[in-house]
Amino acid sequence: MNHSGRITLDPSICHGKPCIRGLRYPVESLLELLAGGMSTEEILADYEDLEREDVLAALSYAARLAHVKRMERFAA
Repeated sequence: MNHSGRITLDPSICHGKPCIRGLRYPVESLLELLAGGMSTEEILADYEDLEREDVLAALSYAARLAHVKRMERFAA
């Protein structure tokens, strides 16, 4: 999914954290709701100005941030 336009960065909104469409919904907040067990439908019911594509964009954004080329072990 292409999340451009859905995920915005603006220093004057939420301290420059990645947000949904310039609204005051940080991507991390949506991810925390999902990780806590809320469904997309529950989130959309609680936050009426969000759209399904916003939740999917947050997941896509997180997936891209988590993408690594390879993992290396560090000696303890």
